[in-house]
Amino acid sequence: MNDDTSSDAGRVVLLTTSHRVAPGLLSWQAWQVLHAADDVLCADSEHPQLPYLKEAGVEVTLGTPAARDLVERCADGGRTVVVLTTAEGDRRLTDGLATLAGSGRVAMPSLELLPGSYDLPGARLLDLVQVMDRIRRECPWSALRTHEDLAKYVIEEAYELVEAIEAGDREELREELGDVLLQVVFHARIAEEDTEEPFSVDDVAGGIVDKLIHRHPHVFGDESAATPEEVREIWLRKKAESKQRDSVTDGVPVGQPGLALAAKLGSRVRTAGLDVPVPEGEDVGAELLALALRAEASGVDPEAALRAAARAYRDAVRAAEGLQRVSGA
Repeated sequence: MNDDTSSDAGRVVLLTTSHRVAPGLLSWQAWQVLHAADDVLCADSEHPQLPYLKEAGVEVTLGTPAARDLVERCADGGRTVVVLTTAEGDRRLTDGLATLAGSGRVAMPSLELLPGSYDLPGARLLDLVQVMDRIRRECPWSALRTHEDLAKYVIEEAYELVEAIEAGDREELREELGDVLLQVVFHARIAEEDTEEPFSVDDVAGGIVDKLIHRHPHVFGDESAATPEEVREIWLRKKAESKQRDSVTDGVPVGQPGLALAAKLGSRVRTAGLDVPVPEGEDVGAELLALALRAEASGVDPEAALRAAARAYRDAVRAAEGLQRVSGA
């Protein structure tokens, strides 16, 4: 058994990089280690960092030895070997090094995992854009889809998301949020191909970023808002400034469910300080409209309230069916 300490057996640095960060953008510590290393190894001849390392004067040897060979390469002591890998690392190499270290029979070099670049929050969205690009190019079904084809799926996915929220199912919520996000990315990808007015997912994201900053001057500007009510007042004022609408009803989508439509119209009318009576009539539509307006004015979402009541009614139906089956048996 070799009792040499790891400090006498050299140093191995596993330098990981993320493909979601522009090549060449490495941490200062990573550049220092690369320039000081005796050897820099990389198994991937197509690694995006290689041209930038070459430009910086860092010589890279293609190929990564097995764990034992790497340890032997450091046997002269003080030798630093950098192995350039992806963010996920080289599982075969790390497992092999762990096995040698656990055996107790090998003088192990000092081992260090050094992230050379980090994923920022939202980095996986880049993966989604890349995957969507490839699907649009190579999938026969996806390649033919239009905005009009996909419109119904946007509605379906939105309803499934609402259902997951109301059910309190966290796993379902995560999945349904992904499905809604897919619709956004899919539509943006289709929009890039428009010959007259193309726009990309970056334009979509840039637009909503600008809107959020504009409508939150209490966060990004000099205004102040201490209560949710004050925030709402600022939001509505900024929205009115940008929209310049002729009517408070402009921009209300009439294709939404009836109760939600009634509540949205009621909210717009109430916020504007208008007094508009419900159209006269004894039909059911007028009664439902009046009920929805009263609910909205009292702070109740009539659409959500009706769905909750409908779910309770569904459960009561199922319970009654169960009793009927038992009694029938």
